[in-house]
Amino acid sequence: MSFVVFGSDALEIDDLVDIAYKRRRTRLNPDPLYRQQIEEARKRFEILVEKNTPIYGVTTGFGENIEMVIGSSQARTLARNLIRFHGCGTGRIFSVEESRAIVAARLQSLCFGRSAVRWELLEKLQWLLENDVLPAIPAEGSVGASGDLTPLSYVAAVLTGEREVLWQGKTRPTSEVFAEFGIEGLSIGPKESLAIMNGTSVMTALAALAMNRATQFSEISSYLSAALCDVCEGNAGHFDKRIHESKPHPGQMRVAKRMADWLEYNPQTHKNPKKLQSVYSIRCAPHVIGVLEDSIDALTPWVETELNGCSDNPLFDPENGDVLHGGNFYGGHIGMAMDMLKIGVANVADLLDRQMQLLCGPTMADGELLPRNLVKPGLERSAGDARHGFKAMSISTSALAAEALKLTMPATSFSRSTESHNQDKVSMGTIASRDALRILTLSEQILAILTIALSQAVDLRSGSETVAASKKFRDIIREEIALAEEDRRFDIDIVSLLKRLDSNLVYQLRGLLEGI
Repeated sequence: MSFVVFGSDALEIDDLVDIAYKRRRTRLNPDPLYRQQIEEARKRFEILVEKNTPIYGVTTGFGENIEMVIGSSQARTLARNLIRFHGCGTGRIFSVEESRAIVAARLQSLCFGRSAVRWELLEKLQWLLENDVLPAIPAEGSVGASGDLTPLSYVAAVLTGEREVLWQGKTRPTSEVFAEFGIEGLSIGPKESLAIMNGTSVMTALAALAMNRATQFSEISSYLSAALCDVCEGNAGHFDKRIHESKPHPGQMRVAKRMADWLEYNPQTHKNPKKLQSVYSIRCAPHVIGVLEDSIDALTPWVETELNGCSDNPLFDPENGDVLHGGNFYGGHIGMAMDMLKIGVANVADLLDRQMQLLCGPTMADGELLPRNLVKPGLERSAGDARHGFKAMSISTSALAAEALKLTMPATSFSRSTESHNQDKVSMGTIASRDALRILTLSEQILAILTIALSQAVDLRSGSETVAASKKFRDIIREEIALAEEDRRFDIDIVSLLKRLDSNLVYQLRGLLEGI
């Protein structure tokens, strides 16, 4: 297993995702010169503290209490109290994957040497990752500026041996788990709690996970759209590259190429299609999914810049000893990126719902391509066929799509003045990131349902000609999910498909296409 090295190179979204899902290990830059630079910066900063230099959050109070003067002798108490009074998070506890990503994102920000933290603090954060002792972090309570103060206080508290951790599938007191490892919590120093807490690492970590999931969601949606065109005898000419090169959005062109390849489209042999123009949910699929793909391309630098930036306040310039007071904790770029991403994802989810209704509705049945609600024919009943097939599944996709679309309200538009009007303009970036992840969860459920329905449709079209990719796609799904011959529950099948989304389905479908 390869390593992600902190304090060395810039991280990409994929690096953070690999850490979150334990596909790569972590370590600090082993170069002795790097450690020396971190330690020297801390020493120079501590000299300023001993001289009672005015430094926000170190020799002054926090936020609106900046006029309070704190002597150097009380700086450690102030740092400890910052952690404790921010212990007011609410809501669900972030998953182990989310917690890993959050710890890794905060470590990356602190490793650039401008946060004036001790080497021991960096080591402790990396130890949490390496040993999978993860802070139990409530999801709610951040306005996204001054950073993710409340959720990151749970990271800081765990470093000191307080609050709770996620350990071996359970939530346990940090002190107990540390005792089992034979270690003690870190004695937090001046500025260090502020360095951990006053940054954008929660929203950034969640954004990176959302971007990764959105990329996979977009690609699979392309394949499903091609399979739908196939079973509905749509016009593959809609995906001719000449159309999309005439308005050359890169994402749109990528989606059209995937669909054309799936459908084995050849402009020389594709003549006289049965349908001159398919409905928009088929014909315009590259244009809808392409917007999401192009959004991901555009927003990736925003997320990765935030991931590799110093987002706390104040910052320390180790070269000349200046303390720099600013607002890098403001999460506006992440907030806007996630508001944009969630609109793109929800629009594709809505497309998939439209495709589900087309697949199950009267258009296909009246044309005798597919039975209504994908009920397998041939089982006669004395009082008629009383089966309903995928009727309820189509209702579910409608409900899921509606909920996803409802959540597209931009979180960044809801800035609130808070903390005695000191934090009078805030980003709401963490809420936007959480919304994006929720929309992705809803959208992935729609995708799972449509996948099951399309595999049913390919089987029902078995007497007709469908392309090789659609048949192989059906075979992949049949490895776990049987053809629905009678009415049955589908919730277990949906969960099974969602697990495939979390593992290797996108790679299987991509490989399927490459093998044709």
